[in-house]
Amino acid sequence: MIRKLSMYTRGAFLAAALSTICPAQAPVRYQPTLDSLNRHPLPDWYANAKLGIFVCWGPYSVPGWAPLSHPEHDFDSTSFIVNNPYAEWYYNVMRIDGSPTQAYHREHYGASYDYYNFVPIFDRESARWRPEEWAKLFRASGAKYVVLTSKFHDGFSLWPSEAHNPTVPLDRQHATRDIVGELTKAVTKQGMRMGVYYSGGFDWTFLPGPIRKAADYETVKPQSEAYGNYVMKQAHELIERYHPSLLWNDIDWPKSGKALQVEADYYNAIPSGVVDDRFGIEHSDFTTAEYRQVDKINPKKWEENRGLGRSFGYNRAEGEAETIEPGKLIAMLVDVVSKNGNLLIDVGPEADGTIPRVQLERLKALGDWLHQNGEAIYDTEPWTRAVGRSIEGDDLRFTRKGHDLFVTILGDPKEQTLTIQDLPNAKNVHIALLGNATVLNHESDGGNIRIFLPNRVQGKYGYVIKLTGYLR
Repeated sequence: MIRKLSMYTRGAFLAAALSTICPAQAPVRYQPTLDSLNRHPLPDWYANAKLGIFVCWGPYSVPGWAPLSHPEHDFDSTSFIVNNPYAEWYYNVMRIDGSPTQAYHREHYGASYDYYNFVPIFDRESARWRPEEWAKLFRASGAKYVVLTSKFHDGFSLWPSEAHNPTVPLDRQHATRDIVGELTKAVTKQGMRMGVYYSGGFDWTFLPGPIRKAADYETVKPQSEAYGNYVMKQAHELIERYHPSLLWNDIDWPKSGKALQVEADYYNAIPSGVVDDRFGIEHSDFTTAEYRQVDKINPKKWEENRGLGRSFGYNRAEGEAETIEPGKLIAMLVDVVSKNGNLLIDVGPEADGTIPRVQLERLKALGDWLHQNGEAIYDTEPWTRAVGRSIEGDDLRFTRKGHDLFVTILGDPKEQTLTIQDLPNAKNVHIALLGNATVLNHESDGGNIRIFLPNRVQGKYGYVIKLTGYLR
């Protein structure tokens, strides 16, 4: 204790002395203009995190059902809207005549059963939820941040908001538990960052729709002054109460809601925070892709967001066949990171907070793989190219960290050798397989390098070759 106090005293004296020489720089104050917002730097924590967990949870988790359709997610097709595989869109689709969701709702609850009757059931079921268990699970998966649906399109809030919604009875506006606050505390305790998803563009309590065709995506966006004031107040509640590291808006933001002001206020409160590209303005820290593959390295940071299955919200009809295979999930993570992206992968819990077994298995596979190979993922940058193919036919992805190059083989190696093409000046580098201590023999062949793989390798789903000291 004495030693610590002594060190603190010396440090305080030094800091005071330096402050007289180099006065502290005043913090940046962001203004509600694009020029000001575009000066916000991408924080290192987000650039380096690579993997986040998205949680889609709300009253729609009570029925928890959607048809097993449209794995290609062709959002603009009328068939997709009527047969929507997103279980979180239950309230919208149950109101479309002839839809499978409407038929399911009538069979299980009755034609006159109101969607918001699910709210007290969700409240009762979610009372059993244990946020600490989620946080430990997400950390074990290798995730560095978590994003929770604080309010989805159905207008229901997962925190005790004081913003009054004049269209919904008071007892059905928000959860009884402070779910946002409790999960924020648990996630932060596990050393991860916490973010909030917010549906600014749709709120079916203010403009109910339903959306029946692609053109309705625009016409069902509320733009009233009342809605603008409402989202403005809710956004500031989230910022001031929970200090989210990500403000992840969806669909759009009402013109009356002053998006520029919201983002400026957010940055001024949380300078290390990030915003996505769905506020309807020409500013974002990162762009988003939803169930879409990016073909090449994107110089601007981006994020792929998708469910482990076809839905974000819990869908009791989904199982093994609809859930991405572990090898494909890991290949997706590697592919996204090689192209300057992060992967935000979603879990859809049941109403009581239970995460389906098939999703738990995928998270465990992610965590196990990253425990061995995370050096090739976290804190890395894209190389000069993202994609390659060995002469033996292996599908390859490249990342780099300083003077080290990582080459990930997606799937099992085709042969006992791996010949990487167009890799000059690699003759004297140190080459090893992550998770295996043995140095690998190699030989140069023109601009290519042939690496001799061991007879047995540890792990599965993907194997990482590390070239230490490769400068190109």
